[in-house]
Amino acid sequence: MKLAISGKGGVGKTTIAAALVKSFAETYQTVYAIDADPDACLAAAIGIPEEVATGLKPLVEMRDLIRAKTGDGAFYTLNPQVNDLLDNYCYQHKNIKFIRMGGIKKGGSECYCRENTFLNAVISSLLLDNNEVVIMDMGAGIEHLSRGTAKGVDLMLVVVEPSRNSINTAHLVKRLAADLGIRKVRIIGNKIRTPREKEYIEQNFSPEEILGFIEFNNEIWEKAMEPNSDVGGELLAGMREVREKILGEAGDR
Repeated sequence: MKLAISGKGGVGKTTIAAALVKSFAETYQTVYAIDADPDACLAAAIGIPEEVATGLKPLVEMRDLIRAKTGDGAFYTLNPQVNDLLDNYCYQHKNIKFIRMGGIKKGGSECYCRENTFLNAVISSLLLDNNEVVIMDMGAGIEHLSRGTAKGVDLMLVVVEPSRNSINTAHLVKRLAADLGIRKVRIIGNKIRTPREKEYIEQNFSPEEILGFIEFNNEIWEKAMEPNSDVGGELLAGMREVREKILGEAGDR
């Protein structure tokens, strides 16, 4: 099963992605946690020290290795041994295999188009056993969808907060995901403070689209100010319920 986490910037996408990674790690033999966000914040949220994560070889270096062997053609041929190659770019954190898409670029430098193209090729070629899952923390907004990065995932999760801009982004993600052939797009409402805010999200999506709601939590907010603070507590408990719903979605495929 391959999952992608999307949403407008600031909605708590990476926090939700990290909680899902840790939740699936409780029941799955291997969880591939892929940070496809140029801001690269997923590692710290799952308990990997930031200084360790920044020192990891980015996945895009594997593209350069393959290019050296196959030439400079526009397309990459990735055989089933991609799983073995990925081990050289993973940081093993318990049963979580963390992968960083690319390095942080300097201001005014080239975009992430080539990284996105290669990530799509790798994810599409990755062969999973029944007890393995891929969870990708995508960049904020819709660029990753316009680049086709998330093509080939089984389920797109969109994190929304009770705001008009967040709702609009989620609907746009749904349309673009359909263009990529992603059949299932589901919603997680985050940072809910009042019944009115929950109702607001419910009014904008059908009941079968919504996987769950996460209440605003001051502890999570304060942890965001601390270095190397991973998610846990009530948020992780809430993600267990979402995980079971996701597994139900996978069984309906």
